[in-house]
Order: sequence, then structure tokens, then C-alpha cells
Amino acid sequence: MTDLENVKDYPLYVAGKAISTGQWLEVQNKYQQTVFARVAVADDKVLEKAIVASVKAEVEMAALKPYQKQKILLHCVKRFNELRDELTEILIAEGGKPRNAASAEVERLINTFQLAADAVTQIDEGRVLPLAVTPAAARYRGMVKQVPIGAVSLISPFNFPLNLVAHKIAPAIAAGCPFVLKPASLTPISALKIAEVLAETDLPKGAWSILPCERQAADILVTDDRFKLLSFTGSDQVGWDMKARAGRKKVTLELGGNAAVLIDADTVVDDALIDRLIGAAYGHAGQICISVQRILIHADIYVEVKKKLLAKLKKIKADDPTLSTTLVGPMIKSAEATRLKKWIDKAEKKGAKLLIGGNLHGVLLEPTLLENVDAKLEIYKDEAFGPVAILEKFKNFEQGIATINQSRFGLQAGVYTQSLNHMLYAWDHLHVGGVIINDVPTFRVDNMPYGGVKDSGLGREGIHAAIRDMQEERLLVIKETL
Repeated sequence: MTDLENVKDYPLYVAGKAISTGQWLEVQNKYQQTVFARVAVADDKVLEKAIVASVKAEVEMAALKPYQKQKILLHCVKRFNELRDELTEILIAEGGKPRNAASAEVERLINTFQLAADAVTQIDEGRVLPLAVTPAAARYRGMVKQVPIGAVSLISPFNFPLNLVAHKIAPAIAAGCPFVLKPASLTPISALKIAEVLAETDLPKGAWSILPCERQAADILVTDDRFKLLSFTGSDQVGWDMKARAGRKKVTLELGGNAAVLIDADTVVDDALIDRLIGAAYGHAGQICISVQRILIHADIYVEVKKKLLAKLKKIKADDPTLSTTLVGPMIKSAEATRLKKWIDKAEKKGAKLLIGGNLHGVLLEPTLLENVDAKLEIYKDEAFGPVAILEKFKNFEQGIATINQSRFGLQAGVYTQSLNHMLYAWDHLHVGGVIINDVPTFRVDNMPYGGVKDSGLGREGIHAAIRDMQEERLLVIKETL
């Protein structure tokens, strides 16, 4: 039973207004495994009301001037700054995010809205198109401008419930698109706090809704042709299924992967490198779509890197996310922790060597390092999305790049090397959306064009790229009459 006296209730926001529907979703503290809040849940009628309102608001949203959009976005920046402490505590509770990582995500939320505010006045609205390219078109001039695509549907994941929501909402505002957003059911409160701030702004009436709801009810966000774009971040299986059912609308997908980092023979194996690898593989319990899952090390330095990794990993444990010293917190739910534990056990049975970790304590999975893993196993070829990394040895650079490319995923890859030729070779030959030189694939700045190829997705996020996805070109042709 839930002790409702100690549980806070949050309304949802439909057409810009806070509403308590009487239907509730309980939200757990992911470390304590107790209910600490409830959020109102949308049903089919609420979703329909939100869609109708968003379509009706298309004209008014498209008419917003750059200074008006910028004012709205800068108000959000100001208020998120004021709410830093509360937002951090929410991330720790509903997401199990370690305190330092939670604070960093709040900072990124603020930066993302600031970047969107800046972008409003930086993006070119149009261009002149030369049409007099044949004698028949000698008297014609052309111009192209960017216009909002219309109402958009947005679906966000649990692992960055503030910043990945921001990466959908802020570009929609900057592009002039009404939106309906479904936050992850495991971490909906962060999005509702953003909604509280949006409700303070001058966004047009009905232009936005943030609706926690069951997956079945939310399917209309995928299939309804009144939306002109679907933006989804989550698992590859779910994302590609959505695309297949999305109809005529444009679809952008950010679907994660099993990211690799390659460490070339000329890399200095120092504490900075080892700390970076550990943070990228195990931070937030590895629940990051560009978390390091595969570590490819040149044979000449393999033993040295392995030895230093193990020495530091022995001092790290999965722990209480409220502590500022915690790197590895809980996994998002027990089913996910159990799933990954089974993958680790299966790899061991198939001949992999467990170097450290592998034990599960409730939702806390010890930081785990494996080697000699069969590439056909789930823990190698699929997205682990947990605190597990795999060591591999390579003998020449081209072989290492080819090994990375064997993955069905292609989001980002990291390459440590001092060779300019190797840097350029990696950029030319890696089948990924982003190549990060002398750092881990987990690196991201919020204005980067961020996204993947192959099973890792379609399209790009990052403020400027997302705004462009939410706009379309409109051509004007003028015939000279004099």
C-alpha cells in the first residue's frame, strides 16, 4: 500500500493548463524503491483535446516573432536557474541519478534553452535561389524561406528526463511548432516541472501539452496524421516500429547503441585516460545511449590499460545516488537490472572472463568489466544500458576501425590517437554519426548535430539541427514584368 499522506501529486498539462484527471501514475524513488509522488495520467479524451488544441494553435505559433520566442525561452532559462536545487533532487529521486550527474543535467537543461534562445536570431530564415539558369527562365527570380512544419509529437526517455525533454521542446518553440509531449512513465516529474515554467510564459493558448500516459493511449502520437513530425528518443526496437506505423509524417529517431572507444598504441596511459573511461562506462549506471560499452585497446598497451582500469574499479561501488561521491547509482528498475545480470552470467558461461563486478544487489549492479566476449552474445551486440564494459585487443588501426563497424549500431565512437592520418581515417571510415578524437564517445555538447546511422536512428538532434527538422522550405517565384 502507498502512504498517500507523504506522496506529492503533480497535474498534467493539456493545452497549457494544469489538470488533475483523477487517474494517477505512481513514481518510485529508484534507490529506495518506494513511491514518493503521483502524476496525473491522460486518457484518450485528454490526448484528443491536446491534439485538437495543438493543430488549432499552428497559425498563432507560426506568427510568433523572433523576439517573442526569445523572450519565452529566456524566461525558462531564468526560472530553471532559480529551480536548480529542486530539479536536482527530483532527478536523484525519480531517475536514481547520482548527485553530481543530476547537477550537471540541470546545467545542461539551462544551456539547451539558452542555445535555443540564441538560435532564434542566428538561423537564416531564407535564401535567394537563382532561377535564370535557362533562357526560358531568364525573367524569373526565386526565394526560399523556412516555415514551421506544424504540430509535432514528442516522446522522451527516462535517462535524461530534463535535458532530452529540453532537446525536443526548446527547438519546437524556436521553430514555431505547437507540440504534445509524452515523458517517460518512469521519470515524468522532470517534464512536468518544465511544464510549470512554460505555463508562466506567453506561449499561445493551447500550443503545448505535456501528458504522462500509458503507451497504448500514446500510440495516437505515432499514428495520427494531424502531427507533421514525430520525434522519438528510446530503444531501437520501439523506434523503428514507430517509424513503420507513423504514416505520412516526418520521423526523427535517436535510438542509442553499444558505443566503442578505440585506444591507439601512441596513447599515454595515465590517470586522466582511466578516469575518463570509467566515467564514460559506468556513470549513471551506464544508462546513457553513448555510454562506453566496448573498449578496444592496441595490443602493445592492452595489459597496462587493463591493469590500471582494474585498480581503479576496485575502489568504485554502486551506491546511494544522494551522495556526492557516488558514480554508479541504481538501475532504473529491477527488471532491467535482472536482464543485464542474466546477460553477464550468460557471457561467463560462454567463455567470457569476468574481470570485476557482476554481482547484483536489488537495483544496484556492481561496475562490471569483461573480456573475451563472444561477439554473437547480447551483451556485446545489443545495447547493455547498464554498468558493463568489454575489453578487446586489436593489432592494427584499420582492424580496430573494422571491428567497431561490425556493430549494427552507429551513434558515436571515440578514438584516442596522436596520428593525424589515423584521425582522418577514422573520420572517413567509421560508420557512425559522430567521431570523437582523443575522448570518449560519451562526449556531447548540446549544439552538436547529434544522432546516429544504422540501427542508431534517423535525423539529428542538437538545437540548430532539430529546428531545421521542424521547419520546411516554402518557395516564392517572381516573374519580372518590365
